[in-house]
Amino acid sequence: MAKVKISKKISTALINSLSAGVVPRFGLEHIAVGREKELKSLLQNLDDIGEGVAAFRFIIGNYGSGKSFILQMIRNRAMEQNFVVADADLSSQRRLAGTNNEGLATYRELMSRLATKTRPDGGALVSILEGWINKIQQEVAKDSGMRPNDEGFDDKVETKIREVVQYIEDLVHGFDFGTVIVAYWRGYRQDDDELKNAALRWLRGEFNTKTEAKAALGVRVIIDDDSWYDYIKLIAKFVAEIGYKGLLVLLDEVVHIYQISTTVTREKNYNRLLAMFNDTMQCKAEHLGIVIGGTTKFLEDPNRGLFADPAWRRRTKESRFVQAGIQEYSGPVIRLNPLTEDEILTLLQGLAEIHALNFGYEKALTNREFKDFIHEIVNRLGAEALLTPGEIVRDFISVLNILYQNPQISFSKLIHGSDFKLTAVGKNTDVDDEDVAEFSL
Repeated sequence: MAKVKISKKISTALINSLSAGVVPRFGLEHIAVGREKELKSLLQNLDDIGEGVAAFRFIIGNYGSGKSFILQMIRNRAMEQNFVVADADLSSQRRLAGTNNEGLATYRELMSRLATKTRPDGGALVSILEGWINKIQQEVAKDSGMRPNDEGFDDKVETKIREVVQYIEDLVHGFDFGTVIVAYWRGYRQDDDELKNAALRWLRGEFNTKTEAKAALGVRVIIDDDSWYDYIKLIAKFVAEIGYKGLLVLLDEVVHIYQISTTVTREKNYNRLLAMFNDTMQCKAEHLGIVIGGTTKFLEDPNRGLFADPAWRRRTKESRFVQAGIQEYSGPVIRLNPLTEDEILTLLQGLAEIHALNFGYEKALTNREFKDFIHEIVNRLGAEALLTPGEIVRDFISVLNILYQNPQISFSKLIHGSDFKLTAVGKNTDVDDEDVAEFSL
């Protein structure tokens, strides 16, 4: 295996994240193993979204199988390709619909995590708007020969801004959305921070009453639990009009919808998800991609999963021609197949390289020792546990830490000792506990 070349910052972030059992935000390309076909299919979706269509995909797998890893990989690739990206984990407080603004809470989370290539950590709304305004100002200056302080310059800028707004006014809630965008420009033009902040609050879904919004911005609507998805479509159209390729929305931990005990509330969430699915598949949305990470039970449980609804079952059930060991990667559902032992071996070798690089020592483990670790995992947990790399990565990092901090201990004595315990959940990798923490790879 070629010697890895990564910065201390990235190696430290990788080791810290893996040790804590969470997916790293960056540096994933250094530990990506065995998901080439899945990633290729999702990258094709990005190409389609950039051309103006929409896409909707489910990433389905048990805990630790790689859902969060795949979502993070496609998030990073999308930003590299000039997409705006928003991601959120669903929870008991953040759903797609509810009785206490749970859907709006998801929208607010997505807006707070709005990210671009230049603002990968989120909070990109202001930079998107002001970057667009600055670009228009430069175009006006170039085309007209005028300077920003010249009389009439701002009027020409506003004319161009309104040209973009016109493209979205025909969509549902598009007129009010456009009004708020123009209000932000006027606040920018007049150095009116109060007006700018009011526009940002509205776009983030932070107004609680229509009266408050009308007083601040002159609009009679606010983003609420029923309408938030309409504004996701508007934002996708808007960012495409101002120079980005589109908007990619990533929702993880949708098992929280499956875990809703109240049938009416659960079905309300599934119906909202179905509306999003139909919009994208029928190209009623433009420049929008939605990728959902969920467990097998979320999809297939005949009583509480999507398969309980005939409409969902018809849309997501695999073709009768799909056979064991063969998968269709272009359908709505991508199932994360098990990694092979060779792929697990490659993964562990890469982790050992990164660990050695991070702490400044020569990698000491042999191929035989890597294989011994894998066989020990198989023997103790059973072959099925090898299917979810998240269950062994944290143990392996722990082993590397112990060996580094205790050089007198041999690798063989450590992993074959009777006191060695694995942190995996076990064979039941599709548990229902909503407090479970996972590292997906």
